[in-house]
Amino acid sequence: MNDIRITLIEDHDLTRVGMKTALQQRPGFQVVGEAANGTDGLKMLLTLKPDVAIVDIGLPDIDGIELTRRFRQAQANMEDQPDTKVLILTLQDQEDRVLAAFAAGADSYCMKDVSLDQLVDALRVTNDGNSWIDPAIARVVLRQTQSKTPPAPPEEEEVQQVSITAAEPEYNQIIEAYPLTERELEVLQLIVDGCSNAVIAEKLYITVGTVKTHVRNILNKLCADDRTQAAVRALRAGLVG
Repeated sequence: MNDIRITLIEDHDLTRVGMKTALQQRPGFQVVGEAANGTDGLKMLLTLKPDVAIVDIGLPDIDGIELTRRFRQAQANMEDQPDTKVLILTLQDQEDRVLAAFAAGADSYCMKDVSLDQLVDALRVTNDGNSWIDPAIARVVLRQTQSKTPPAPPEEEEVQQVSITAAEPEYNQIIEAYPLTERELEVLQLIVDGCSNAVIAEKLYITVGTVKTHVRNILNKLCADDRTQAAVRALRAGLVG
């Protein structure tokens, strides 16, 4: 399997160098470029065409959201479109910033205080074509959405909804039909807490293979496509705190 080619766009030198050093020590990752501002970062993305770009949201010239938007526009006009994924890295958990990042074309959203294991998981999930949302972000968006979303009119039986705001009865029916075991609930709580498979295995004194089996069963029972969606659905249904 080829290494995941990564570029780092981060203006804080120590953070950028630290991430680069840590990732290069992990098998399966190759840092192919780095930039300290959005202008240079955009040029680098278009030139190097990495698998995943880690982009700081608070860049000194153009911020990470605007950089992502410009990159997606340029990408759409290229004949040989690179399949580059964008992972936003930030200290900000405001709902408007999160939604703006995804609207601009970001694939994943990660807090800067994430552990290395979580960052590695996020990069792998993102590279596989799925979205990875930091559990802290999922909680914020879920809470904001619950408080702001008005009830649907009675005559509208079919309303298109994203997974994070799907109706509770849907999940209650799923849970009643396919109840989670006590161990699966323990694993689910740790997923929501942002733990990697390795960390879950260590905390529960089980093998990583067993954790993967539990995760697969949880995804199937919750009809979730990935860990992030499972975490959001678990929070929405009140399965975990």
